[in-house]
Amino acid sequence: MRGFNRILAAVAIVTAIIFLCANLFLAYCGDFSRERPYRVEVSRIAKEIGRNGFEALSLEGYRYVVNVEKIGEEVSDGYWDIAVGGSVYSFEGNCDYLIRGIEGILYRFDYIVDAGDGRRIVFLVNIVLGIMGLLIFGILFYVRSQILRPLKELVDVPRQLSRGMLTVPIKENKNRFFGQLAWGMDLLRESMEEQKKQALRQQQEHETMLSSLSHDIKTPLSAIKLYAKALERGLYEERGRQLEIMGNIGKKADEIEVYVGQLTKALREDFLSLSIKNEEFYLSALLQEIKQHYRESLLLAGTDFIVVQSFDCLLAGDMDRGVEVLQNFVENAIKYGDGKWISLDFSQEEDCVLATVRNSGCTLFDSELPHIFESFWRGSNVGAVPGSGLGLFICRQLMHRMGGEVFAAREGDVFAVTAVFGKAL
Repeated sequence: MRGFNRILAAVAIVTAIIFLCANLFLAYCGDFSRERPYRVEVSRIAKEIGRNGFEALSLEGYRYVVNVEKIGEEVSDGYWDIAVGGSVYSFEGNCDYLIRGIEGILYRFDYIVDAGDGRRIVFLVNIVLGIMGLLIFGILFYVRSQILRPLKELVDVPRQLSRGMLTVPIKENKNRFFGQLAWGMDLLRESMEEQKKQALRQQQEHETMLSSLSHDIKTPLSAIKLYAKALERGLYEERGRQLEIMGNIGKKADEIEVYVGQLTKALREDFLSLSIKNEEFYLSALLQEIKQHYRESLLLAGTDFIVVQSFDCLLAGDMDRGVEVLQNFVENAIKYGDGKWISLDFSQEEDCVLATVRNSGCTLFDSELPHIFESFWRGSNVGAVPGSGLGLFICRQLMHRMGGEVFAAREGDVFAVTAVFGKAL
C-alpha cells in the first residue's frame, strides 16, 4: 500500500507539472493572434471586391472586419509587404486596421481582434487536462479502495491460519472482487477449526479407547502368563489337565485377538475424519467441476480427455466429496495409464447413476483387482510413482457414507473404475 501511495504522489506531481507547462506554453508561446483570422476575412473581401467591385460589397457574415474604405493611393505610416510572385500589396499600421492594394487601389480594412479566443483555448486546454487528471486519479483511487485495500486485509489470513489462529472470524467483505474470496477463506477457517476440534475429540476418544483396551488386554494376558508358568513348572501332571490349560490359553489368545481387531477397525474408521453433507446436486454441476479442473491440463499433457454425458438428473450425496472421488479416479488414470486417453462417461441403472473413468495402458494383474480398495495397499504396477495406497480406500469410504458404492474392472489393457451415486428421491 505504501508503494501505491508513492505512485499516487508521483502521478499528482506529474499532473501538476503538465498543468504548469501547458499554461506557461499558452501564456508565453501561444500567440493566438498569429493565426490572425481577420486576414482570412480580408482576403475573402479582397477577392469579392476584385470580382464584383467595391460598391457591391456587403460585410454581412464577416466576424472580424467591421469597415472597409477606399483611400486612394496614399500610404500611411507602416511597412510594405510584397507577396512573392503576385501583384497584391498590403500595408499594416500600428492600429487595428490593415491597408491592402487591390488592382492598384488602396483600401483600408478596419477589424477587431477577439481576445476571448485565446482565453477560450486556455480554458478548454485546462478543462481537458483537468478531466484527464480526475479520470486518472479516479481510476487509481478506485484500484486503491476496491482492490488493494481489501486484498491487504486478506494477505495476512493464510499466515494466521498456518499459525493456528482459527477462532477469530474473517471480516465480512462485500467487495465485488474479493467478497467471494473472503467468504471462501472464512469457510476454510471454520472447516479448519472444526477439524481441529474433531481431532482433539478423536484424540481423547483414542486415549480413552486405548486405556480401556489395554486394561481389557491385561486380564487375558495375565492369565496366559500364569498358565504358561504353571505348565513350565509342571504343576499339572495329568494329561487331561494340561490339555484343559492349553485350551484356556487359546481362549485368552482369542480374546486378545478380538481386542486387537476392534482397535484396528477403530483406527481405520477414524483416522481419516471423513465428514459428509448429504444433500442434492445436479450431475451436470458435478461434471462441470471435473471438466474445469482437467480439460486444459490434460490437453497440455497431450492426453485425450473424452467426456460423455447424455442426460442430467439430481443426485443424492455430497457434491464436493463426489468431485473428490472422481478426481481421485482421474489422478490414478494419469499416474498409472499410458497417457494416450482418459474417458469419463455416465450411465443409469434403476435408481442410481454410474460414473466410470477409463484409461488406456493398464498393467495391473487381474489377481490384484480385489485388493485395490484396501488401505495402504499398492499394486505391482506402481513402479516409482509416489503414493500412500489410501486414495481408492478413501473413495470407497466416501461413497459408502453417501449410500453409494465403487468397483473396478479390467477390460484388456483398459482399466475402469466406477462410482455409483444414488438418485435424489
